[in-house]
This record gives sequence, C-alpha cells and structure tokens, in this order.
Amino acid sequence: MIASSSKHLTQEQSEPLLINTSDDEEDTTNSDILHKNHTSHKDTPSSHTKEAVSLVNYDTTIAKISTALFYALCSLFITIVNKSVLTSYVFPSFKIVALGQLLTTVVVLYVGKKLRFIQFPNYHRNIFFELMPLPFIYLGNMVFGLGGTKELSLPMFTMLRRFSILMTMIAEYYVLHIVPNRSVKITVGMMIGGAVIAALNDLGYNFQGYVFVLLNNFLTAVNGVYTKKKLDPKKDMGKYGLMFYSSVFMLPVTVIFIYLSDDYAKVLEYEYLWDMWFQIQFILSCCMGFILNYSIMLCTQYNSALTTTIIGCLKNILLTYLGMFIGGDYVYSVNNFIGINISIIGSILYTIVTFKPAPVKKQTVTSVI
Repeated sequence: MIASSSKHLTQEQSEPLLINTSDDEEDTTNSDILHKNHTSHKDTPSSHTKEAVSLVNYDTTIAKISTALFYALCSLFITIVNKSVLTSYVFPSFKIVALGQLLTTVVVLYVGKKLRFIQFPNYHRNIFFELMPLPFIYLGNMVFGLGGTKELSLPMFTMLRRFSILMTMIAEYYVLHIVPNRSVKITVGMMIGGAVIAALNDLGYNFQGYVFVLLNNFLTAVNGVYTKKKLDPKKDMGKYGLMFYSSVFMLPVTVIFIYLSDDYAKVLEYEYLWDMWFQIQFILSCCMGFILNYSIMLCTQYNSALTTTIIGCLKNILLTYLGMFIGGDYVYSVNNFIGINISIIGSILYTIVTFKPAPVKKQTVTSVI
C-alpha cells in the first residue's frame, strides 16, 4: 500500500499541473496538488532550475568565445602595427613605444573613472604591495614583446612564441594548482611538437632576439597566471584597477630605463619623426597597446590563463602564414610546413576541448513517504 502511494505521488510530481478555473471543486483539488508539489520540490531541482542552469552555461560559453575572439583580433592587429612601426619605419626605440602604451592606458582609464564610465578603487598605500609582482611582470611582458617583434622576422617570432603555452601550463600548476586533463596535455603537446619541428629548419641566429622572445614567453605565462590570481571576485580591484595602477607604478621605471639607454637622443634624430603616416601608426600602436592589455585581462577573467595563451598562439599561426608572403624572408621546407600544420591541428583541437560547454549533471528525484 505504501509502495503504491509512493508510486502514485511520483507520477503526480512528474506530470504538469492543469488548473481549470471554470470548476470550483477542481480548483480546490488542483490547489491541494499544487501545495503538495511545492512542498515536495523544496529540496529537489525543478525544470525551471535546470533551464536557468542551462541558460547560465550558454551565457558563460558566449562570454568565453567572444572575449577570446576579441583578444585574438586585438593581438593580430597590434602585432602588424608594431611590426610596421619598428621594422618598416625602423623606429629606433621599442622602449619609447612601451612608454606611449603605458601613458595611453593611464590617461584613458583616469578619464573614464572621472566620467564614471568605469570604476576602480582610489589609491591607498597598500595597493602597491597588493599588486606585487604584477606591475613588473606587466612592464617586462610589454617591453620584451616589442623587442622581439623588432629584432626577429614575423615567422621566426611566431614560432618561438609557441613555447609560452608550455610555460603557462607549468605556471598554472605551481601557482594556481590547476592540473590539466589528458585532452589538454595531448593538444598542447601537439602544438609544442609542431612548433619544434617547424623551428628546427627555420631558426636563424639572433641572440638578442631569442632572449627577448623567450623572456616574453616566460612573462606572458606568469602574467596570465598572476592576472587570474589578482582578479579575485572577493577583491574590489578589478581589471581596470589592475591595468591603471600597474601602468602608473611602471611609468617612472620606464622613463628612467629609457634615459639610461639614451633612447631619447635616438628618437630626436629619427628621420621619420614628423612623417604623418608614421605618427598615425605610432598613435595606433599606443592605443592598441591599451586595448590589447584590456582584452588580455577580459579573456583571462572568463577563461583560463592557458586558454588566453593558446588564443594568442592561434593568432600567431595566422601571422606565420601571412609572414610567408608579406615579409619575403620565409624559405619553404617540407619539415617546417608539416610542423606548422601539426601545431594548427593541436590548436583547433584545444579550442574545441576548452570551449565545449560542460554537461549538466542529471539529478534523480526521490520521494520518501
């Protein structure tokens, strides 16, 4: 008898309620049933809850994909602009470009805060220590990235940049205690393996360029991990605060660094200093530096630091193909081309693994009489 009642109640819970407003007696009966269902569903997930969870998962996936694409487009565009400024126009100081990007970031965010478009905490004496070591990582990543862009050809630069993926994975493991699953390890292994195969037949000798890119790889990995760590929802600093105060703290360091390297004199003697097209591209480089840093923090906020690095390397694959035709210094070899395509396949597979929505776990409903 108890089993029969339990079975009957479970059947009632699984069926939708149909309330007929034309019959008072049926209204009373249905109200009782509605009350029973409300009581029994207090501790069990409803269909509305499942729909809400599915909607949240969908919105999160859209946010992940959109921020990743935004970062990829910004990174692609600024690399082309920086290459034009530093290589095509032979601008003598990549450190001056970094200073321009820092100044643009400070001015834009300060004005945005004053106009109340954005919010971040006011300065207090503990902010510097709260952000450490992120400001120095932030500056180093910017400077060595610009230096590597200036010193190396586009295909060479993009090939060496792929090693930042492995460094990011290691940094996430030791700093954030994130252990990648087997699918991530396999796809990242494909990317690194392909990059190694391609680079073995593509490396020229430029010691300074190698050092810049390898330091850029290391700082990219550390920057992504520490940005993820500092973007703690429990703290009120936020992405705008991280960008603003990191830039403010590094401005005097950059100015002193440029003064000691005598780059100011080199820039004053630069032949294209008053050329209109150079000035337009220099301003674009400064503005895109701010937008790129914003897109990095936005992508890292919604994705993992490793995903942000992978997206950057996806962009670098496109730049590698463009560099084969634009730069004019690419020499085709079978091993190099095979390695590039292995790396591309690994990147695509990782993208699928990362952005695939997590399945919603089904929960069983148990009635106890």
